[in-house]
Amino acid sequence: MADDTVKMQRIAGHSEERFLGSDVFESAGRNLPRPNGQGTVREDARDIAVYHQCDVAVIGGGPAGCAAAWAAAKAGADVTLVERYNCLGGLSTGGLVMWIDRMTDWSGNPVIQGFARQFIERMPKEAVAGPPRADWGSTDPAKVLHWQNRTTAFHGIVQWAPTLDPERMKLNNQEMLLEAGVRLVFHAWAARPLVEHGAAKGVIFESKAGRQALLAKVVVDTTGDGDMFARAGAAFDTDIEEGDVHHSMNTAWIVGGVDMDRWIDWKVHHPDELRALMERGRHELGFFQTPYVTWRPDVAMWLGPRQSGLSALDVDDMTEVEIRSHRLMEGHTQFFRRHAPGFEGAFALNSAAQLGVRHTRRLAGLARIERKDWGAGRAAPDEIGISPSISPKFPVVSVPLGSLVPRALDGLLAAGRHISCDANSHGFMREIPQCWLTGHAAGAAAAVAANRGVQPRAVEVAEVRALLRSQGAHLNDDALLAEPRQAVAAE
Repeated sequence: MADDTVKMQRIAGHSEERFLGSDVFESAGRNLPRPNGQGTVREDARDIAVYHQCDVAVIGGGPAGCAAAWAAAKAGADVTLVERYNCLGGLSTGGLVMWIDRMTDWSGNPVIQGFARQFIERMPKEAVAGPPRADWGSTDPAKVLHWQNRTTAFHGIVQWAPTLDPERMKLNNQEMLLEAGVRLVFHAWAARPLVEHGAAKGVIFESKAGRQALLAKVVVDTTGDGDMFARAGAAFDTDIEEGDVHHSMNTAWIVGGVDMDRWIDWKVHHPDELRALMERGRHELGFFQTPYVTWRPDVAMWLGPRQSGLSALDVDDMTEVEIRSHRLMEGHTQFFRRHAPGFEGAFALNSAAQLGVRHTRRLAGLARIERKDWGAGRAAPDEIGISPSISPKFPVVSVPLGSLVPRALDGLLAAGRHISCDANSHGFMREIPQCWLTGHAAGAAAAVAANRGVQPRAVEVAEVRALLRSQGAHLNDDALLAEPRQAVAAE
């Protein structure tokens, strides 16, 4: 790729604040000119047919949406999930981000469970790659060396961070939700929320059948970008950590016909040759990235190029990412065939159908997960989940229900990567296990609100926690909650 297409910024090394160091593209030259549209057109007013009425409408079928729909339905709510693609799982499936981040604390104890644990335990054994239970928390140098090259050992500690077959995940999500009684609506894009007197009452979605309305007692926004709460007028934050990989975008791809064990052995034992290979790749392609493992040793994955300075709320920027990514997919495949051990028979297998978006908006909620609180280790008074921390120097992070509740808007909960947190905390709260965690909690809270006929902000926290525990979630003992209270109070 031409050097003037992109400007590369090196992010050096592996810090405790950043998951993986990587080359990150910054926007420079563009492949398409800007559109020339001016002015406005008026759309005629019209009546919208009601497609369905339900207790809980979940908008977005990614990890958070699947967990939310499952939890609400298991609690007895009538649930409908609206998904714009043809499958469930979001970035974990359609985005090919099949590597599931840390689900254990730094001692190897599982802390993200509930829907997440049941989901993985239902997966076929051949569709899951990761360390055995006995190795979770291990600091044995040999085990760490083995697993750190398979994306599941950091800071010298083996973690439970499995890689899963994306196609089997699609089916697993689908069957779990159908068994729970969830109504699925694929190929449908939620266009805007329905809001009356400051409360969400459902959504309008677009499909081949045109515009239709879905009415609900509670809406759960799991779009990842906060599309529903933003369009409903809820406050949100957009600040980012400049230069951090956690706000960049990419299209992932996978390559078949490889020998990843041979590649890993070569790169570990020939670091000088690896550096030379990488330099040659950057010179020839303008950007270069080494592959990640997948659930199979004969399939490799790339999560790049991570591109910054572009917005996932701008259709032209999103198009730009796709153009660059597909060129680099072909470039990397051919380069590795020619030069990399284990890739002599490599072929391009699949590129992600979904753009890899890390950050757009974050809810301004009743509570907020913040960097300044990481070291305290206190359980939130309205805790609905526990997340692993970013490094061993921090305790686990207590996730409050208030981080899912808008400050003013009623009738809606948010879950997934757009929950209420600061820019630093977003770096790990956006990961797939944390999306499962917050989605599970949002679904439980939505079911309680719908069943009780109250607003989400008025649910009894104790009832939500009891429901979450009954569904297998991991929580601190009630006695550890700071200044326990019965409900999430509005500001």
